[in-house]
Amino acid sequence: MIEVSAHRYRTGVVAGWLREIQTETNVVHQILFHFADEDFLATYGIDFIAGQTFHPDAMNGDQAILTETAVKMLGWKDPIGKQLTNGAEKMTVVGVVKDFHTQSLHGKIGPVLIQNSKRAFWHLSVHVKGENLGETLALLEQSWKQFLPTQTFEFRFADKAVNELYLEDQRVGQLVGMFAGLAIVVACLGLFGLAAFTAEQRTKEIGVRKVLGASVRSVVFLLSKEFAKLVLIANLIAWPVAYFVIGDWLQNFAYRVDLSWWVFVLGGLLALLIALLTVGYQAIRAALANPIEALRYE
Repeated sequence: MIEVSAHRYRTGVVAGWLREIQTETNVVHQILFHFADEDFLATYGIDFIAGQTFHPDAMNGDQAILTETAVKMLGWKDPIGKQLTNGAEKMTVVGVVKDFHTQSLHGKIGPVLIQNSKRAFWHLSVHVKGENLGETLALLEQSWKQFLPTQTFEFRFADKAVNELYLEDQRVGQLVGMFAGLAIVVACLGLFGLAAFTAEQRTKEIGVRKVLGASVRSVVFLLSKEFAKLVLIANLIAWPVAYFVIGDWLQNFAYRVDLSWWVFVLGGLLALLIALLTVGYQAIRAALANPIEALRYE
């Protein structure tokens, strides 16, 4: 989808303005206003719960569509046909739609009112195909200049607009991924060196064990289990820290997933697997060494 604008873009994919509305019982509420035509909801794939879209022949600003949250805020059970006032304008509610996000997931979905308007024109949303995109944009610009020659033709893709809402989160994710990868590499290098040093220190012990009939598997297990214990202890320390850090980060989102225990267990198993693969090379090398060489000078 492409969004064409006659001025600078407001925050979010769909622009809105916070205004006051008054009910039939003179109760005043603040609500986010959108101005749109009868094709707005179908273009963005917003589903109806009750009622219908704007009538194409309705007077400008004469009809309104509410979201679920807006109906709850107003305390109405059957909003269809009820009247709302915005200053001197009176609107009749003709439909109720499911809640939809107008901002990022960092904020909760608020009450929204969509008023029919063909005069308050700032944005034009158009569904386009991916093929021949350059020709499509040229045609859109040509049509824009034909009907609005005094306004600058500016456009952006809707998916890019959504991504812009999460640029900071994407940067944080990239930094965390980069430092996590660096930490894994450094840890593996340290484990590799420590495993080599341990194997060198226990060369004669390994030689004696092999002479007495120890198998390669038992020697590898002997050298690996000590490192496995250290990794498990490290995980037990890291899990509470990770739980609180991730939980604190998720508080930035109004809608978030719950942290499951299996995520931490899976992370611990992956860490253990990486450690064992790193240590395993040195352990196998030590287990396959000739015990005669180790015991020659004993």
